[in-house]
Amino acid sequence: MNVLVKDREFYQRVLQIGVPIMIQNFLGQFLNMVDTIMVGRLGETEIAAVGIANQYFFFFHMVLIGICSGCGIFIAQYWGKRDTVNIKRILGLGLSSVTVIALLFIAVGLSNPRMIIAIFNKETLILELGSQYLRIILLGYLFTAITFMFQSALRSIGNTVLPMFISVVGLVCNIVLNYALIFGNLGMPAFGVQGAAIATVIARIVETVGLILAVYLGKEVIAASMKEMLDFTLAYVRDVFKTVTPVVLNDICWGLASIVYVAVYGRMGSQAVAAVQIGNTVNNLFMIVIFGLSAAASVMIGNSIGAGQVELSKEYARKSIILSVLAGVTLGASLAVASPFIIRLFNISAAVAYSTQIILYMMAAILAVRMVCIILITGVLRGGGDARQALIIEGFTMWFIGVPLTLLGAFVFRFPIHLVYAMAMIEEIVKCILASIRVRSGRWMRDVTQSVQS
Repeated sequence: MNVLVKDREFYQRVLQIGVPIMIQNFLGQFLNMVDTIMVGRLGETEIAAVGIANQYFFFFHMVLIGICSGCGIFIAQYWGKRDTVNIKRILGLGLSSVTVIALLFIAVGLSNPRMIIAIFNKETLILELGSQYLRIILLGYLFTAITFMFQSALRSIGNTVLPMFISVVGLVCNIVLNYALIFGNLGMPAFGVQGAAIATVIARIVETVGLILAVYLGKEVIAASMKEMLDFTLAYVRDVFKTVTPVVLNDICWGLASIVYVAVYGRMGSQAVAAVQIGNTVNNLFMIVIFGLSAAASVMIGNSIGAGQVELSKEYARKSIILSVLAGVTLGASLAVASPFIIRLFNISAAVAYSTQIILYMMAAILAVRMVCIILITGVLRGGGDARQALIIEGFTMWFIGVPLTLLGAFVFRFPIHLVYAMAMIEEIVKCILASIRVRSGRWMRDVTQSVQS
């Protein structure tokens, strides 16, 4: 512990990189909550239609995050070498990739939006409203993709303040436009669900334009010309995607498993869904801290590996893990104490309140394990270039432990929701053990830039 206390530079870098990301994640959660409240005022059907339409975005988001995170591994390591030429190449490759993915999702979505909505719900009104929303919101996918890639690049070189500031601008824009376009305020006509989609698209455009202007007018490191960004060969693309692909598959794997969990809870009844939904909403607020710490760890470890400072990478990993334990224990205790008061904020039955209370206590108990898992997988292994092993560990524990145990608990043993949730949590414990073994082996440190033909 004394070593941790003495290392002021470590703390400063963690705060410098992590805190803006925590704030940005909080703003994202806040925007989702505001969106839900505003659309919810239109009615249950409208909120269901928007929620279902956004399931398509969830798939898109998983692929997008995978590509941006994978490219971020390279940018972080190249920044450690101060190799700005290859940073701009990776940025260009990332932008090209997310643009292609965005256009594919847009094309598929526009070709038959009703079919996409029907996968989740076939009620006539939900099909109509969901299709209307999806047709419009798809227009923002390309801008979202471009913004994500620029944000990932900036974070990888340690600049997390600019993405945070732009997110604040987008948040304010979205809320004001929601108020105007959903309900017909500020002299605008009321568009209802379509107004929510229009507001989101405009906010995404504002974010993208604002971020690009800030990058180029501020002459940031990643401010590259088109020639600099497209200066890569097919061999370069192949070498980069050897690392990026496992990251993408990892995120898709996680996303699909999450959908399976939701589907299982849904089959257990509306009370089960409500209990888990409330629990996850509360838990996500407490997890904001670890996502910031994990991003900071990934950038710092990637930078140090790129600079050839192997021992420093190990030290960053060790200290990040200790911080995650401390954060997990502290926040877990806070969640346990606060949970009875949190439940009172919701208008739910006694049965749902009971299940939710137990689930929140379980979330509090395992919060430290969850936080260590995130640091190990996304912070240390991915940041260290060991994306393939991260995929193997996470894929195995989710699909061979978490999902099967959840199915057994729900449909074979027919346990109540809190026991089914407890069975699903076994995945986190096994994942933590396997990831810890990998990190302790020291084989996770890989300079991925050395395998790329420049």
